[in-house]
Amino acid sequence: MFTERTRKVLLQIVSVTLISTGFVQAAFAGAIDTGYMIKADTRAASLDRIQVMLAQDSVAEQLQKFGVEQSAIEERLQGMTTAELVSLEGRLQTEIAGGNAVGIIGAVFLVLIILELVGVIDIFKAF
Repeated sequence: MFTERTRKVLLQIVSVTLISTGFVQAAFAGAIDTGYMIKADTRAASLDRIQVMLAQDSVAEQLQKFGVEQSAIEERLQGMTTAELVSLEGRLQTEIAGGNAVGIIGAVFLVLIILELVGVIDIFKAF
């Protein structure tokens, strides 16, 4: 009924099948930490908001003036940690376009006071 060749092929298939049933693939699944998921969501949200801010025409124009390439920005953003992204996002939201006006005014006032005390200028005259 079976030829010798058919018998050998059938025996090989059955042998491989029996041997393979002993190798069960195990899938290890663990619980995902809530903190991990929050960090992943925070990172993605911060990255999206930063990219929206950097895509504004005024910001893109300034970056072009400084010679910064868009690809370099994307590469740097991808390399930042979640904490760095959150910090950068906070700084971008608080900064005024063109610089921090209060900081500039404070620095100019400090320089004027130092020059007045040294005697270089006489702005604050006594009445």
